[in-house]
Formats: sequence, C-alpha cells, structure tokens
Amino acid sequence: MYYAFIVNPAAGTGFSLSVMQKLEEKLSADNVEYRIFQTEKPGHATQIAAELASDPDAAAVVSVGGDGTAGEVAAGLTGTGKTMGIIPAGTGNDFIKSAGIPNDPSAALQLILSGEARPIDTGTVNDRFFLNVCGTGFDVTVLDYAESEKEKHRGLTPYFLGLIKAIFHYKSVRLTVTADGEEETGEYLICSIANGRFIGGGIPICPAADIRDGLLDLVLIRGIGRWQIPFHLPGLMLSRALKFRITRHRKVKRVLIEGKDLRINIDGDIVSLSSVDFRINPASLHLIC
Repeated sequence: MYYAFIVNPAAGTGFSLSVMQKLEEKLSADNVEYRIFQTEKPGHATQIAAELASDPDAAAVVSVGGDGTAGEVAAGLTGTGKTMGIIPAGTGNDFIKSAGIPNDPSAALQLILSGEARPIDTGTVNDRFFLNVCGTGFDVTVLDYAESEKEKHRGLTPYFLGLIKAIFHYKSVRLTVTADGEEETGEYLICSIANGRFIGGGIPICPAADIRDGLLDLVLIRGIGRWQIPFHLPGLMLSRALKFRITRHRKVKRVLIEGKDLRINIDGDIVSLSSVDFRINPASLHLIC
C-alpha cells in the first residue's frame, strides 16, 4: 500500500513544491511508501484522482496545494469510496478550517498517516462539482481584486487588499433566489451557498455551516449603500454575519439563483452564468479530517 500525493506546482506561487520536498524527507525517514503526481493543467488533478480511485494499492489520495487543488482532487474521488487527505500548501487554505485539518503541512501529514476517514458532504453547481463555498456579490468583487495580489502575498493578505479595493467599486446584485421551493427577489450584497464555513483566506462567511450535516447553508445579506460596507466588515470578520439585521440564513438541500450577467464564485473560480442550480451530495466523500 502507498500514499498518492497529487501536487499542484503552481499552488502558493510554488510553495507546494517546497512543502512536498520537506514531506518527502519525513516519509522516507518513517519508511512510508508513497508516489508523487504533479498536475500540468487545470482539471488534471481530477483526472489523476479518478484514475487512482480504482487502484486498490493506493491507501489514500492526498491533495498538496490550495483550495482549488483540493476541490479538483475531491471531484475525482467523490462517490468512489477512496480515502482523501489534504496537505495545505496554497494561498487561502479555507476548506481545511471547516474540516479540522491543521494548517501546518507536517501536522496535516501526521493526521493523514494516523487519522481515520469520515464521510463529508460535497455539492454541485449545475453540472459542476464544488467542495467549499459558492455564491455571488461582494465576495466575487473581492476575489477579482485579490487575484492580482496572490503573486506577492500568501494567506489572508491578498484577500484583505482585495476587500479594501472592492469597497470602492462594488454594486449590489439583483437576484431571484429559490430555496427548497421558496422564492424571493431582491438586491443583495452577498449571496453565499456554503458547505464549508470560510472564504477569502479565513473570512467566516457562514459560521453555522457543517460539512457533515447533509445540508447547504444559504446566506443572503441585503444590499446596502457602499458607505455602509465598512461598518459591517468587523462583524463579518468576527463571525457575526448571520446576526446582522440585513442577513437571512437558512439550511437547505437545493438553491436556484437567477439574474442578469451573473458572475458566480465556485470554490474561488469565477464563472459567468445566468441561471444556477446548487445541490448537496450528502456523505459523498471520505476525508481524513
């Protein structure tokens, strides 16, 4: 039996490669059998993981990178019963915070070697897989501006700088949202559909989300004036978003969103859609967490 490590060399602007090199030293010292697979393009991690899922000699398939890499690996393993592990080596590393996985790569490796896999939920957006959080609104604007900062900074810094810039350029989005058959239309600052709890390098967009409850968390924050946004940011950063008077939070199984020229955040990847169907896949992935 061996551990398969899928490494995204671009994650964390190359940080993942140095992380894997250090982990190799520990694996070799402990006489742990392992194999390393490097991704070469977007979506490659999903392809590799799907192939490894059918290998009975692979004890676990481990993502080495950020949230994007973890999501791709999870997409290839969901529904297969193959065990997955995550080594955080990206920019934000948001999903691990919901899964109870250590931020330190060495500690995360120790968990993988000694821990047990548990079934967790995943989701779909139309015909696309997601693992953590999706949505539209202010967070998409933040991600747009944060992207240019990722080459210079890791962790929360790119998102913080993106957040500051977004305040001066954001406009609310008009949406029709149907959650488990209940429809409403309005102007929104944020519309998030969450499996995990964090976005943007550690912003707790939905503190009540649980990756094992079989439900999605819908967070709707009503549109406000641009000048009011800074007054809500401290509460957002301190896990108080669900307590805002302008927030509505529900646990649901399915969410439909419709709007004009929507830009949707799918686990940090921004895509343009006009109609979006979010669904939960309960206990569909076995993750060491």
